[in-house]
Amino acid sequence: MNLPPGQYTLPESELFAQLGSSANGLTSEQAAAVLSKVGPNAVAAGGRHSMLRDLLDRCRNPLVIQLLVIAIVSYFMDDISSTVVVGAMVFLSVFLSYVQEARSSRAVEKLQKLVTTNVHALRDGKETAVPLEQIVPGDVVILAAGSLIPADLRVLSAKDFFLTQSALTGESMPVEKTADTNQTAGKAAFEFTNACLMGSNVLSGSARAIVLATGPKTYFGSLAEKLLGKREPTSFDKGVKDFTWLMIRFMIVMVSVTFVIVGLTKGNWSEALLFALSVAVGLTPEMLPMIITVCLSKGALRMARKKVIVKHLHAIQNFGAMDVLCTDKTGTLTQDHVVLERYVDVTNRSSEDVLRYAYMNSFYQTGLRNLLDRAILAHSDLDVERDCRKVDEIPFDFKRRRMSVVIDHEDRHVLICKGAVEEIAAACEHYQVDEDINPLVRLIRDDLLDEYRHLSADGYRVLAIAYREFDRTKQTFTVADESELILLGYVAFFDPAKDTSARAIEALTRSGVTVKILTGDNELVTKKVCHDVAMPITRVVTGPQLAALDEEAFGREVDEANVLARLTPDQKEKVIKTLRARGHVVGFMGDGINDVLAMKAADVGISVDTAVDVAKESADIILLEKSLLVLEDGILEGRQVFGNIIKYIKMGASSNFGNMFSVVGGAYFLPFLPMAPIQVLVNNLLYDFSQVGIPLDHVDPEYLNKPRRWNIKSIQNFMVFIGPISSIFDYATFFLMLYFFGCAAFSTAGATEADKAHWEALFHTGWFVESLLTQTLIVHIIRTQRIPFIQSRASRPMMFTTFLIMGIGLWLPFSPFAHFLGFTPLPGVFFLWLAAFLVAYSVLTHIVKMWFVRRFGMD
Repeated sequence: MNLPPGQYTLPESELFAQLGSSANGLTSEQAAAVLSKVGPNAVAAGGRHSMLRDLLDRCRNPLVIQLLVIAIVSYFMDDISSTVVVGAMVFLSVFLSYVQEARSSRAVEKLQKLVTTNVHALRDGKETAVPLEQIVPGDVVILAAGSLIPADLRVLSAKDFFLTQSALTGESMPVEKTADTNQTAGKAAFEFTNACLMGSNVLSGSARAIVLATGPKTYFGSLAEKLLGKREPTSFDKGVKDFTWLMIRFMIVMVSVTFVIVGLTKGNWSEALLFALSVAVGLTPEMLPMIITVCLSKGALRMARKKVIVKHLHAIQNFGAMDVLCTDKTGTLTQDHVVLERYVDVTNRSSEDVLRYAYMNSFYQTGLRNLLDRAILAHSDLDVERDCRKVDEIPFDFKRRRMSVVIDHEDRHVLICKGAVEEIAAACEHYQVDEDINPLVRLIRDDLLDEYRHLSADGYRVLAIAYREFDRTKQTFTVADESELILLGYVAFFDPAKDTSARAIEALTRSGVTVKILTGDNELVTKKVCHDVAMPITRVVTGPQLAALDEEAFGREVDEANVLARLTPDQKEKVIKTLRARGHVVGFMGDGINDVLAMKAADVGISVDTAVDVAKESADIILLEKSLLVLEDGILEGRQVFGNIIKYIKMGASSNFGNMFSVVGGAYFLPFLPMAPIQVLVNNLLYDFSQVGIPLDHVDPEYLNKPRRWNIKSIQNFMVFIGPISSIFDYATFFLMLYFFGCAAFSTAGATEADKAHWEALFHTGWFVESLLTQTLIVHIIRTQRIPFIQSRASRPMMFTTFLIMGIGLWLPFSPFAHFLGFTPLPGVFFLWLAAFLVAYSVLTHIVKMWFVRRFGMD
């Protein structure tokens, strides 16, 4: 980290002078000047590479390396035409994918900028929301629970301020930070107790801190290449990698066998090598990286139009594969518009004292204000600052489930505590009605809890309010002071169910996604909300119940239950991990600091643009509208992306498997090569181009009806049953050319060299045209489970590219390039046979495909 030594131990005055700042932060002019000097607060490793660097990175792909090796070998064997064609294929795979991805990436980046992260900083002496990228050294920032640490900071003041630094240190336990400058030199940056480093986030408490370093000069920036490169591969990533290496191994075996057979039967080992290399190119799915990238990018753009912003492209597949969605109820099932309905004392009478104390607690707290705090402050506009002064604060945490502020009022320090009814009641020894204070006997406590349960069952969220007075000499307060409280009453809130929730849950269920509610609220409120949105409840389980279970019983409960209430953040994380371990692809939707652990544990983390900073940064998917209906649209888009990628993979796998029988058999029994090396390469080049429309193709509605996962077994089965069909018609073409069109005369004793050249060129031309047209047309059969062209039509780009290539294939034997490529014009009757073969091939493939779907399913 490029920081001057001693910045964590310097006196504040010297530190301010060194950074040209003050306790009131920077002026706007100062900040602009520093920003122009140090650059934006962004880690360089996450930026876009230069065009040259990007192209070179793409050339490291094993499929591209294989093509480059073949091009080099062809060049040194003086086969310039093959070198040119293979070079064109490399260009198509590398440069075209770069152009397509760059175009899509720019559009995706623009959309991602709709989701902004702001930092609260002092500018011109006032608290201002500043975009994260514009934070500069010398800024004084204000931090609270849920805040991201925007840069490397030194704490100036703090109260019960705890961070999580797991991204930097791997340590999951919270670390307390203070303003203490009495530090020992020679430690790692994150070991200083007054240092807050980029990559951490605030768990609880509040603080003010000054920015020391930003962007690549931070500790995180120095590790960024390593940290940003640690994205764990998804099942889809692993599947694609396995498929790629499967095809490469398959190609190596095929090339070796073909080389030996051609060399032994034809006696020309140089020709055998060139043909084997051409076959290697034909068996290489070199367009796979481009197809995947463009499918994901186009999918991200389509999802954005449906108010779903994709932060990490590879999350799209998991989004479509998701079969369990875990979500909180607030804002997803409910309207996210919490209203304070009641403020009553223990006897259930309306009480202005309860409202005033609740208001002061919410007003003076410096932690993360939730919906309930905002509802209290919106209900009234009390002038509490005239008579009160804040003394101290005990921040909220998820174990105590309460928080307190201490105010100076009428010569006393008053601790006002607000939180979950059970937790507050357990900390109280008395209750107050009007001016009377009485012991909180069991009967009164039970009556209070009964009323709380009754309100919860009606859908109200209830918080208790209590207080305790101290002498003014006491200045510092801790959690231990939240005892011997006086119960004042409670406040009740209502958040009505969304009208669209029932429809959204029904749609998700219809799409094969099970919705589970994971909430910190009690089970009674949650059951009421589920009833209001017509969500069937299979089983309800609470956090305390789960805590008492062993691992096996825990797994059974979370699998069976769809309402899990009173969960801590740690329990939410454990639920997600358990569901994943039991074979589910799990999505988690959350917007609070208590959701971050679960979001990171999920296969796909989902948040909203109004979430706390750390939740947005942890998410893979950001919704611009907090609605399950929006989510359902995104899931279907994810399945469409996956479906189009699988189309290419199945086509490539089955085509290669079929070609194996045709090439090996033809090389063995034919008196010449089945196709010239240059023709094999051109055939593959044209076929590759016909596939560039796949990312824009349609997907049948029935394919979108359930989650789709990577299934290598299904791909292998498809390859085995569909691939050999092409060989049937390849061999039919072989015998048609040999015995109907007379190419068998090549082997007769009286055949001249000119005759042999003619028969060989005629054979090559016939198989070239048949091979290209059948494998291009068959794309339309394989892409759908329906009857092609009648019940399901490809998209216009897909139709255009495939029929264009078929047209080029028919034109080439009559074109000016025919002689260069070794083609000769075909007789007219050949095209009648070709039409019959295309119809028969399409019908047979469709029949086998439908049988395959019935036998093995659509995956």
